Amino acid sequence: MAIYDASIPLRTGMPTYAGEPGPRLDYLKQIARGDSANVTALSLGSHTGTHVDAPHHFLDGRSTVEAMPIEALVGPVQVIELAERRHITAVDLESAAMPSEATRLLLKTPNSRFWNDDEFHTDFVGLTGDAARWLVERGFVLVGIDYLSIEQFRSPTHEVHKTLLDAGIIIVEGLDLRNVPAGAYMMACAPLKVVGAEGAPARVFLWDRAP
Repeated sequence: MAIYDASIPLRTGMPTYAGEPGPRLDYLKQIARGDSANVTALSLGSHTGTHVDAPHHFLDGRSTVEAMPIEALVGPVQVIELAERRHITAVDLESAAMPSEATRLLLKTPNSRFWNDDEFHTDFVGLTGDAARWLVERGFVLVGIDYLSIEQFRSPTHEVHKTLLDAGIIIVEGLDLRNVPAGAYMMACAPLKVVGAEGAPARVFLWDRAP
């Protein structure tokens, strides 16, 4: 059985969204300095690398990360690959011929190439508003994409985020799908259970679904 780690490693110098803080690892204790153990302090933005967005991210006062339903984070998922395009529309999703029972979707796009360098790219592919509404109308519970935002850079209205989050759809951003072929998988998405947070880094695993 093939198992895929669809998470971006957290490291100093990695790309982050528009200058948001990246990871920093500071040694509080170090064996090399005579301490009995190595102990570090980790600091990073809540939307660093592979991460989830909770409704509170764009809808003030709504639910936060610790309230995310496990049933949405674990289960069957469909990975679809979309060729070069500016943004993903409802027509694109409709044409992808996904199983009618699909409720979790990961989007493998040309964004994947951006993980090959440490520069933050603003010309990434995201969803359009009608694509977000398409997902809501069909009862999806989770959608993920292979870069640091689900919608266009500095969207003036944040329509995609608001539409998805208002419907309770979990957004997973910053996935690494470079080595994941399109197809049907099982998924486990495990965000840090940070009480009161609007987002949190996550580890995401995919494995082949039994025939």
